[in-house]
Amino acid sequence: MPLRNLQYPKHPYNTVKRYKDRADYSLSTIHSIFNTSPLLHISFVDPNSDVPFPSSLPMIGRLGSFTNPSADLGEVLDLYLHAYVSSRLVNLVREASNSPESKGFPVTVSTAHVDGIVLALTPNAHSYNYRSATVFGYATLVTDVEEKLYAMQLITDGVVPGRWENTRVPPNKGEMASTAVVRVKIVSGSGKVRSGGCHDDRGDLESEEVTGRVWAGVVPVWTMYGEPVPAGYNRVAEVPAYLEEWRKEGNRGREELAKEAMKE
Repeated sequence: MPLRNLQYPKHPYNTVKRYKDRADYSLSTIHSIFNTSPLLHISFVDPNSDVPFPSSLPMIGRLGSFTNPSADLGEVLDLYLHAYVSSRLVNLVREASNSPESKGFPVTVSTAHVDGIVLALTPNAHSYNYRSATVFGYATLVTDVEEKLYAMQLITDGVVPGRWENTRVPPNKGEMASTAVVRVKIVSGSGKVRSGGCHDDRGDLESEEVTGRVWAGVVPVWTMYGEPVPAGYNRVAEVPAYLEEWRKEGNRGREELAKEAMKE
């Protein structure tokens, strides 16, 4: 466990301006939001393109520390992203890494969870219960074989814990050659969390006509993983215990979290 509650430093690009009371800069909160998300969105500007818009890609990633694999979520971690070896992002990261003075390729990575739909008396007071996080950093390619294998296992087990050792591993030469791992050294980040119920104006709350006609409350939201469906060539008679336990415990945990988020 970290000795103190580490916080990401505030900069103009990561400081939450609206609803500042929902902001959270702690590493533990931000890292937890990232490591419980099945999908991340990576945004960047291609310096070689004349397209005026930044790109945004959905990718799979996981936070961890190769030098300290047992590091807590509240400690300094790197973000590892799974990518194809000749993708545009990887080519840009490779190009940036060729400069000896470069920190890497600048990227912004974000993710979010919705825990509830908040239905108030008026549309303007509607909201979500949510947990969102964004990190900013410099991306480089992982070239060390041991670190690459560490990251590949980290990402795989981030999808389903224990999956790596329960598959055909290690990857063969072709798989290693076609897979790239991007490491993002995080410079800063921020989180934003909303929980609770409806927050309506006093005028609406005091109107019997409004409160008597409009339903108000929270619809809790959580992801449910269904029953595993075997592949046509599957010869394993039963769903493995590690997979079934992860599915059931995950469903239960996300439901509890969504219902807990409704409390003020």
